[in-house]
Amino acid sequence: MFACFTTFEASKHWMRLGFRVVTDARDPSAGLSMRQPSDGMPSRLPGGALPGRQFTDDMPPRYSHGDQQSADSPRRAPGDFPRREPADFPRRAAMPSRQPAYPNRPSGGRHRRAVPNSLPQGAPALVLAVPGSDTDLTTGAAGEISAILRVDNPAVDVRAARIDGGGHDDPSDLRTVLTDAAAQRPDGGPCAIVIPLLATINPPVIRRLRAAVAASGANAIVTGFFNSNAMIAEILHIRLAEAGLARADRVRLFSIVTAADGVLIATVGGPDGATSANVTSILLAARLALPVITASLDGGPSLQEAATRLKEMGVNRLAIAPCFIGPEATRRDLDALAIGTDYAAPIGAHSNIAKLAAMAYGQALNSIELPDEQD
Repeated sequence: MFACFTTFEASKHWMRLGFRVVTDARDPSAGLSMRQPSDGMPSRLPGGALPGRQFTDDMPPRYSHGDQQSADSPRRAPGDFPRREPADFPRRAAMPSRQPAYPNRPSGGRHRRAVPNSLPQGAPALVLAVPGSDTDLTTGAAGEISAILRVDNPAVDVRAARIDGGGHDDPSDLRTVLTDAAAQRPDGGPCAIVIPLLATINPPVIRRLRAAVAASGANAIVTGFFNSNAMIAEILHIRLAEAGLARADRVRLFSIVTAADGVLIATVGGPDGATSANVTSILLAARLALPVITASLDGGPSLQEAATRLKEMGVNRLAIAPCFIGPEATRRDLDALAIGTDYAAPIGAHSNIAKLAAMAYGQALNSIELPDEQD
């Protein structure tokens, strides 16, 4: 046994494992030095707590404002903090709720209605000016678009009229419709907002329209579609897909082989009509990822010229997208579509056309002063 202890003592010295004093640091009896208060900091007790404030007779304790003890009150023990008592403050009057500066201001944003839900009795009528002398206003594109406008805007007096009607004796003539609308409204303001049913610019039709409005003698505003390229490009895409000439979905069916690898947009209205559809052709090309060129059925560039350009670009399967609603195209224009290639149906009565008409009416409505309800 003695030999074992001797060996252990020798190993301590050889491995330097011996320590003089090994004590617990938490033990206040350990030989650890404490911070002295000479450096301005309070000394920390071994348990980790700071010492309490010591008060002497020549240095009274401090009290918070409004809590000064009187001379008769007993002195508080150190660490016995004062307790705040509820005071009787005067009750403050309630602030009035903030009222909106414009209580009747229409809501803005992307989904704002183009036409208000309610209009005064003397609000101008929405008159769709339809080209053609024999256009049926009850059926077909004009009749269906008028029906959509009436359903979507029940507060609007929607009417359809022929630009090239039979004169004052024809109830569907534009001059007769404007005269009747003026007779049902107070004097001073416009009786109607006339919107030509055109997908592109058509100078000959616009000239006849303004001549008919001037001949009626009525106070009417003539306007048209604005910012219509994106909506019309969507309609052309739908019509091409319905005819099997283009894919219906530009995302899921992106790699599908379509029946056409080039599209030609056919317009009416001469060179001005073809030029006004250039932005529409760019948007349609972006939707289909195909080359798209505009051409005119009654002017230049012709369909044959545009088809030659597409073939020079490597297009083998050509499709034609008629960019007109229907009534503005004559029989000769429709016959010009037959150049030996497939073509889709015209725009027709699509809901986007009704939206464009409502937007044009609302834009013109904002620029005039409407009569009061009592009028």
